[in-house]
Formats: sequence, C-alpha cells, structure tokens
Amino acid sequence: MTFTEEALDIRDELVELRHSLHTTPELGLHLPRTQEKVLAALEGLPLEVKTGTTLSSVTAVLRGGRPGPAVLLRGDMDALPVAEKNDLSYTSQLPGQMHACGHDLHTAMLAGAARLLSARREELAGDVIFMFQPGEEGYEGAKHMIGEGVLDAAGARPVAAYGMHVVSAMLPPGLFASRPGPIMAAADTFLVTVKGRGGHGSSPHRSLDPIQAGCEMVTALQTMVTRGFDVFDPVVVTVGSFHGGSADNVIPDEARFEATVRTFSKDTRTKVKRRLVEVVRGIAAAHGLEVEASFGMGYPVTVNNESEAAFVGRTADELFGPGRYFVSPQPVMGSEDFSYVLEEVPGAFVFLGACPPDRDPATAPYNHSPEAIFDDSVLPDGAALYASLAHARLS
Repeated sequence: MTFTEEALDIRDELVELRHSLHTTPELGLHLPRTQEKVLAALEGLPLEVKTGTTLSSVTAVLRGGRPGPAVLLRGDMDALPVAEKNDLSYTSQLPGQMHACGHDLHTAMLAGAARLLSARREELAGDVIFMFQPGEEGYEGAKHMIGEGVLDAAGARPVAAYGMHVVSAMLPPGLFASRPGPIMAAADTFLVTVKGRGGHGSSPHRSLDPIQAGCEMVTALQTMVTRGFDVFDPVVVTVGSFHGGSADNVIPDEARFEATVRTFSKDTRTKVKRRLVEVVRGIAAAHGLEVEASFGMGYPVTVNNESEAAFVGRTADELFGPGRYFVSPQPVMGSEDFSYVLEEVPGAFVFLGACPPDRDPATAPYNHSPEAIFDDSVLPDGAALYASLAHARLS
C-alpha cells in the first residue's frame, strides 16, 4: 500500500483527534490537555517520547531499522484568543479561544505520520524526530524547543526539517504550495511615544501637539517605504494601534502608536529598523517635540532551502500525481517561528489548502478569522506527505 492509501485507512482516527483538539483549544506555551491528547495518540508506537520542561511540548524519536541521519517533522499545537462563530459539532467549548489557524490539523496530521512511519520503521535508514510544538502564535515556541534540545533529540542534528501549514482560503482543498527561498516574512514591532505639551484645544499655538505630529509620522512611514525600499524586496509597515487624548477640546501630553513591520531579507530588515527611527525623530524635532521609539525583533524570515523545496515538490508529485503541487510565485506576508528551525537546519515549509469545497477560496474567511473553517478531507493527505518526506529522505 502507498502512504496515501494507508493514511485513508486511519482517516477516522485523524478526524477524531482533530475534533477533540478543536473543542478544547489552548493558548501559548502551556497546553496540558493538548499534550495529554498527543501522548495518547502516540501510545503504543515504537517511539522515544519526551515532554518539555518549560513548555508543554512533545518530542518523539522513531529509530529506523538501519543507521543513518535524522529528519525532523514539525507540527504546532496552540490556538488563538479568538471567539469562534462557527456552528459545528466540534465548535470550541472554551469562550474566547479557537483553533482559528488550523494547528489542530497540523497536530493530527503529524500524529498520523508517526503512525504511518512506525509501521515502516525497518525501511528507514535513519531516524525521524516528531516535533509537537506549543507557542507558535507569538510565543517563540520553536525557539524554546530548540533551547531544550529538540534538534539533538536523535543524537545528531537532522539533515532536513519539514513543516506544513493549512490555509482556510487562498488555495483549494488538497493543493500544496511552496517555493525556494523566502516563503514567509520577518515580523517585527515598532513602538512610538510622541511627547508634547498639553493644553486647550482652542489654542494649539500654546501647546506642543503630539497627535498632529504622530499622524504626520504615520503617513511619512508609508512614504519612507515606497521611496526608500526596492519593490522587489518588499517592506510592509502597518500602524494598527494609535492612542492619544481623552476629549475633543484637550491637547494631550503624549500620543502613542504601534506598527507591525514585515520584511524578507536581513539587509532590508536592518535598514528599515534604522530608517523608522530616523523618520519619527526627524518629524518630532521639526515640531519641537520629543519621541521615544523602540524596535522589537520578532520572528525572522522563513527561508526554504532551494534543494529541499524542490524535493518537497518532487515528493508531492510522486505521491499524489501531477497537479496537486505548485511553486508559489511569491512569498506570504505572514510570519512563522519554524523560521528558527530553518536557520539551523536546511528544510522547507509547505502550505496545504483546506478550504471547504462549498466555499470559494478567493472569498472564504482566512486563517485567524472567527469564521475560518478547515476541511477534514485534507488530514490524510497532510499525514501522507509528512510521512513520505521523511521516508524518501531516509530511504
């Protein structure tokens, strides 16, 4: 039997696990119920299993029948602080928490891959590390697991690492997409506090207005992007939070705003950090105000190794036939902490369309939406690709 046929045989178990995870989503680095369900799903398999000490991670190692290198497969497990609006038989039972990004599917697919590969362990010339990771949604869970030794769990660093992410829109169900080079952006944070001198709204000349200067900064940052950076090395600066003042006729002492900054190269990331600060300081000085500006470094660029990305494409074509995998012409502006793994190990990150067949991928609610729905039909395909990547890499 092929991996696709074997995965279809365990489809019901994968769906049951995914629904169980979806009903009880957990946030951040500490996911005790999720960890318990993963351990139960792995019980009885010939795996060396360890749990994290500073987070609810699960690391499982499958020893192949012959000596050889190691390959790492990763699935993230955490949910989002989103109140689900779907009416499903397995809708979240926890108010304000939802698997709105599909990590419940990733976890079920990785557990399925562990079952598929365990049945073929004698065929493997090397070991497989299964990385069940909490805290992807802003908590640097991958970085924590690397610090606790996940990359050395098999005794030597893996020669390749693969991650997968479902999307509830953009791609039709069952279609895989990846690309060589940058596939997801670095995500950083820019915080600004403009300090002026408050006063009466009727007499702005007697004050130093931080709101007006802050608004000028927001628009100037957009001009900085379009006039200071190459359009073929994209930069996105989005101010998502702006606060200042308490009444229409009162000029406040200060105003604050916060922006997310997305980049795709190290040089541009360094340059944009410097230029953002220069722009707001220059505008503040022109208006006689003071400004505090800080740049918080977030997830780095997720960069696929060229040969590993090509290997993913070949493996998908061999497994599912032509037409199920395509090379994405451009990266995605979202970010991923699998980037920390790919900084240490050559590998690839791949997307899998999970839009329900009765929805249009072009208009369906996207990941992180309270109305996002991921189709269960892709679970066997994801498990099969995970397993095939490790099997082919170690055969």
